[in-house]
Amino acid sequence: MASLLSFLFVIGICVVVHEYGHYITARLFDVQVHEFAFGMGPVLFQRKGKHTLWSLRAFPVGGFVRLAGMEEENEDETVEPGRAFYDKAAWKRFLILVNGSVANVLLALLLTAVFLSGHGVANLEETVIGEVMEGYPAQAAGIVPGDRILSVNGTPVRTWRAMSTEIRQEAPKGPVLFSVRRGEEVISISAVILPDREQGIPLFGIRPGMKRFPVSEAFSSALSYTVNMSVEMVRGIARWISGTEKVDITGPVGIASMAGEAARKGLWTFLSFLALINLNLGLINLLPFPALDGGRLFFTAGEMVLRRRLPPKIENYIHMTGFFLLITLILYITWQDVLRLFRG
Repeated sequence: MASLLSFLFVIGICVVVHEYGHYITARLFDVQVHEFAFGMGPVLFQRKGKHTLWSLRAFPVGGFVRLAGMEEENEDETVEPGRAFYDKAAWKRFLILVNGSVANVLLALLLTAVFLSGHGVANLEETVIGEVMEGYPAQAAGIVPGDRILSVNGTPVRTWRAMSTEIRQEAPKGPVLFSVRRGEEVISISAVILPDREQGIPLFGIRPGMKRFPVSEAFSSALSYTVNMSVEMVRGIARWISGTEKVDITGPVGIASMAGEAARKGLWTFLSFLALINLNLGLINLLPFPALDGGRLFFTAGEMVLRRRLPPKIENYIHMTGFFLLITLILYITWQDVLRLFRG
């Protein structure tokens, strides 16, 4: 139940933010919006606003904003002159289409900034001990949180990576001598570090401290994290499409399982997961695949360059074909998620 509720919350936030990005831009450019829907399938609840029909549908796996002129209108709907989607300039349509993903990415950026400011990340730029793991050599040697490792067997270390490398290199040779700053004094601590039974490598049993960013730095750091993560996601998608590397792809069932796990680990883990899913949704929707926003952006960009639009019937046929292919892919991924659950 926790996984289901967490999934509904995550998907709800992602979908509403994404569709609101489309909606608010369409309203800005005076495009008539027939319906703003959360979910797909049969209607569970509807309420007519001043300009738009707001609806909740049966299957909470998506949503849509139905703009005038993009599809055939319902019998009781009329399109006001000049307010259809395709009545607007191509650049305006481009912004309407892209701003769904932009909204998701901006939310991911905001959530990441909150995470960096409120919780922080592992400080790998220094060698300050944040946690001493029970039952490991560091605890037996007398290392305590707050200690700063200055050197390993006489070799100065300034970053966590450099310290970890030195420990792994020196541990097989015998007792390792650490120079440690504790408060105002510098002390020497010796430890015998044997290979871990499970991992087969020397583990001292320490974790880095956390680095929290001031609000003034949190957004610039969040931007850097978001850009780096976006690049890695795009590379992963490219490797998956090209088949050069096996990449784990998960669907609604897998996301529900991960959402539940993140919720059980606490608020900050759940917040970072929500940021990651928003970033994923924003980037995936920009892929130039028919039926996705990226597919429509591709045709709109082509129209802007060539000064001519593809015949609507042909474009709609391409998007419909892409939609069925997309649904098939989602069903396949969901089936694989279910099989993984049963396999344990």
